[in-house]
Amino acid sequence: MNNYKISILFFLQKSRINKQDKCPIRCRITYNKKRQEFATGIFVEIKNWNINKKKTTNESLNDKLIVIESGINSAFLKLKLSGEHFDVSDVLKTFRGEKSNKDMMLLEFFSLMLEKKKKLIGIELTEKTWDKFLYVQNHLKDFITCKFQKNDLYLQKLKFNFIEDFEYFLKTEKKHKQITANKAIQRFKYVIKQAVGQGYLERNPFYDHKPKKTRKEVVFLSKQELDLLESKPIQQSKLDRTRDCFIFCCYTGLAYREMYNLEKKNLVTGFDGNIWIQMQREKTKKNISVPVLPKAIRIIEKYKSVNSEYILPRLSNQRFNSYLKEIAGIVGIDKRLTHHMARKTFATTVLLYNNVPMEIVSELLGHSSIKVTQAHYGKILKKKVSEEMKKLYDRF
Repeated sequence: MNNYKISILFFLQKSRINKQDKCPIRCRITYNKKRQEFATGIFVEIKNWNINKKKTTNESLNDKLIVIESGINSAFLKLKLSGEHFDVSDVLKTFRGEKSNKDMMLLEFFSLMLEKKKKLIGIELTEKTWDKFLYVQNHLKDFITCKFQKNDLYLQKLKFNFIEDFEYFLKTEKKHKQITANKAIQRFKYVIKQAVGQGYLERNPFYDHKPKKTRKEVVFLSKQELDLLESKPIQQSKLDRTRDCFIFCCYTGLAYREMYNLEKKNLVTGFDGNIWIQMQREKTKKNISVPVLPKAIRIIEKYKSVNSEYILPRLSNQRFNSYLKEIAGIVGIDKRLTHHMARKTFATTVLLYNNVPMEIVSELLGHSSIKVTQAHYGKILKKKVSEEMKKLYDRF
């Protein structure tokens, strides 16, 4: 508990004289060398203001000022007796009956942030991104109930070990892998950063927390596997259509949603006279331009007679990946085929292994930053460099 005193001063705001030639009386609270001002809602003529006593000549108005001063002092005393740290803004909020910064709860603040973010869906974030934050809030609810037997916790009570305990809960109770837990922690730390920015926390208790490193191998189709997938006969039409879509993405790098929504209007003739795909990535909202390679063009030609605005057959993501499992068994590829593997194959087998520079790979994939590309495919590039250097070594 500190021994700072509070100072309460009433003064006229002479720059705001109304039509009745009256000035508003404002109140300034000073505590610990910090100030907060607010309008009292009381007006008085300048001639009726005693500048020395900071009072009016009207006793009924002075009574109102006394009530305000008494209320501020009561709020200050209440905060002081709590034994918790507080500042001048907390005094004003307590006086007004508002929630003090130190009274803000974790899940309560999370809900307020989600409510604001929801209005930005379609403007600067997708509903899918918003849902991911909602999932984190639900996990936090379960964690707080399980760990503390409470419905919520004060933001001010958060300690460094909270995030480590939460991570442990995600991995043991929610059965999340480390990479999934890291994503949840990343979103949670974003919420805490917002709380710090809005003054509900003096400092970020998780500032020094470092996520545990994960080693995730990039799985893609080799050239031999891609050739096998393209050449192996498949009788079932639904599987053949799925294979065509997968191969198309192996040569364009489109994510599932981009492939699903690809329309004829997205195909344009570029400056070089070739066909390009121009559209916006749903995940990053970044505009992408991808040249359509000959093998992808052949697939477009195969389905162009279909009376539809869409370029390719459309399947749900779940069914698409289910069919890919059947295709892998028929073709003889001993890998768990998913749609996302096509995008990785485009980045590695089609681009990096054919000496396309990393910055161009990043641009074609529509990554938000080249750092994202380097993080995912840096080891692949090193392997390619090693192979080329070995060839050079053999020549010498």
